[in-house]
Amino acid sequence: MVARTQAAGAPFVAIAGLSARLFAQSARRAGWRVAALDRFGDRDTRDASQCWFDIGDAGLSIDRERLIEALTRVARLPKLIGWIGVGGVEPFVADLASMRGLPPYLGNEAAASAAVREPRRFFALLDELGIAHPPVSDTPPSAPDGWLYKLADGCGGVHVREAARVLASGETLTDGKGYFQQRRPGLAMSALFVAARGDARVIGFSEQTSCAYGDMPFIHTGAIGPLDPPPRTAERIADAIRAIVARTGLVGINSFDFLLGQDDGSFELLEVNARPSSTLAIYDNAWPHAWPRGLLACHVEACVRGALPPPSPRAADARARVAQEVLFSPCPFAVGAAFSDACAHDPGCADVPMPGTRVATGDPVCTLVARAPELTALRGALDAARERVLQRLSLCHEPAHVFAE
Repeated sequence: MVARTQAAGAPFVAIAGLSARLFAQSARRAGWRVAALDRFGDRDTRDASQCWFDIGDAGLSIDRERLIEALTRVARLPKLIGWIGVGGVEPFVADLASMRGLPPYLGNEAAASAAVREPRRFFALLDELGIAHPPVSDTPPSAPDGWLYKLADGCGGVHVREAARVLASGETLTDGKGYFQQRRPGLAMSALFVAARGDARVIGFSEQTSCAYGDMPFIHTGAIGPLDPPPRTAERIADAIRAIVARTGLVGINSFDFLLGQDDGSFELLEVNARPSSTLAIYDNAWPHAWPRGLLACHVEACVRGALPPPSPRAADARARVAQEVLFSPCPFAVGAAFSDACAHDPGCADVPMPGTRVATGDPVCTLVARAPELTALRGALDAARERVLQRLSLCHEPAHVFAE
């Protein structure tokens, strides 16, 4: 644990996931003290938090026992509101949310989460509500080319693989959580929404970016937004979200991931993530005056008091759009003080690694952030931020052989 002293007397909120930084920063806007529980312990995560707990396991995963131990310690913090689970804790939330001795969970109850995360129940509900989605199956398709195999409790795209490869490998399929989904064309987008008392309000829309790595074709790399789909499509998506919320009882901030048809404004729902999404940072940064206390405060208000925030401004009225993209390392290296300091002072960098961090090939280096009013300038600013970090990386003097990948 790393602790800092600041804002004595303010309530605490705990945030647990693979990376807590952007949620900790949002919580700070609400005036709360933050206990961050994550895998990386990046510089800006620690700067935004009063205490940090390492809950990482091998690779990009979370250790269940370390998570429970950290939450047990967090439960003793003064004026603790509760804990919020973000990306990476999906496999643990159902058990931990009701475990004695842990802080109150600020999020969806097990039944609500299961209603959108258990494949058979979720896609049957979509069919009943008339909400379009790609064809799915819980048994292997006879012709697996063009199909994906997904795990219902995964995140970040690491749970998505080509069905043909999975079946050819002969591995045991995950009963009840694994399912097959046909690969479909369209622009990958996400709608962030907040729900309470059976109703919901869309916060905004963003384009989702991804890359292929190893046998995983859709590793989530970031998002660009706020962006508006065609008005009629946006209305139909909002209607679909409200219908799902009314039937499942979802609360707080969640995300609705979908494919947008390129020509006709149609959409197909891929999945609903029953927890705050990393796209929260896009709207916190693009529309800072819309939610003066930050969007994480809206999540807590919805979970605790059943309150919905005011309507979002339209993307066309925003002063800027925001892009965020995870930069994965092209080589193994040990983070030196000069590299870490340079990234910490670069407005185009977030999730800055601490000096001494060892980064393997394919691991996240940092998150690139750009802000601009037009999409062309936004992508250019993101490219420039990427080049700056890669240039710093090329100048690192730490030998790559100092640790094994």
